[in-house]
Amino acid sequence: MNAQSDAGAGSHSFDLNGQVALVTGAASGIGRAIAIAIAEHGGHIAVVDLPTADAADTLAAVQAHGRKSVFIGADVTSPTQMGEAVARTQNELGPLTLAVNAAGIANAAPAESMSVEQWQRVYDVDVTGVFVSCQAEAQAMLDNGRGAIVNVGSMSGSIANRGLLQCHYNSAKAAVKHLSASLAMEWAQRGVRVNCLSPGYTATPMNTRPEMVDQMQVFADETPMGRIAAPAEMGGPAVFLLSDAASFVTGIDLLVDGGFCAR
Repeated sequence: MNAQSDAGAGSHSFDLNGQVALVTGAASGIGRAIAIAIAEHGGHIAVVDLPTADAADTLAAVQAHGRKSVFIGADVTSPTQMGEAVARTQNELGPLTLAVNAAGIANAAPAESMSVEQWQRVYDVDVTGVFVSCQAEAQAMLDNGRGAIVNVGSMSGSIANRGLLQCHYNSAKAAVKHLSASLAMEWAQRGVRVNCLSPGYTATPMNTRPEMVDQMQVFADETPMGRIAAPAEMGGPAVFLLSDAASFVTGIDLLVDGGFCAR
């Protein structure tokens, strides 16, 4: 065995005690739920979101578990801002070894009339933003000799959703899945694991707006488990992928979809 495989050969633990995690999109939704789950398992959290985001609830929840936290306002599409976010994380919390990239946007329009600007904005945040975040995080992790990154994709990267006019979002999430696998192969022998976590229909603020109630009931009915997910249900799978329990797991897309994509 080489040194890296020896390090992961002991007890397979979900413990993240004392590790430092940077989570983008952590002010709300799935990002917030994952940040709290990491804190529950011992990690300190850099809560990264747009400067205008209200991250008070996330910070309070992390601190309630006795962990250190800091809010960092940054645009994930900016290499300069993400580089500064990583530097501040390490200065204030310690060496970065964990990261979850959950920042993303979604909207809808018919493909035949969608503007290039609308298409590009989704790709800028959902694909380029993930790459820029991974790049900044990995530069620190490679220097630190270890790391685990989880990119939040979507089952929409594996299927073409019925009833949703979002060819830009679907194809962007497919790109996140393949980007994650590609980065995993580049960094596999250098101590950094990269995986994709792809939620199914989830009760995020984006999906629980009043105008979405009927559509979300349809989604629940079409899901084999008969309901949509709570954001907190993404926490456990994310902690698994970040932890030593997944020490031999890299380059995968973990679907957490209530069986929706089963075939």
